[in-house]
Amino acid sequence: MGRRTVLIVDDQSEFRLLARELLETDGFIVVGEAGDAQAALRAARDLRPDLVLLDVRLPDGSGVDVARTMRAWKAPPVVVLTSTADYTDEARHCGATGFIPKGLLSGPILRATLEAP
Repeated sequence: MGRRTVLIVDDQSEFRLLARELLETDGFIVVGEAGDAQAALRAARDLRPDLVLLDVRLPDGSGVDVARTMRAWKAPPVVVLTSTADYTDEARHCGATGFIPKGLLSGPILRATLEAP
């Protein structure tokens, strides 16, 4: 897999910073960040990342709803949901590629999620 571009969406700036550091260290290119659902949709349309790392709980909506909206786009990004709670089933039903618990986020885990059947 080549170097993929990533948009990180989370309402906690500390998590966005940590995720950026982890992913860039592992060869991902972070092209942007967003802290809420509306900013996520705008950034994804403008930046056209390969994938969106998307928190489930956002201050102005649900990451699950954002993922559903993105899946309806002509050329949707790959979406991987994150949260401190388990949203594996929700990820499957909203069209996300997978779910990663925030505490387990790393480049290798993200790659494994993207490559899973």
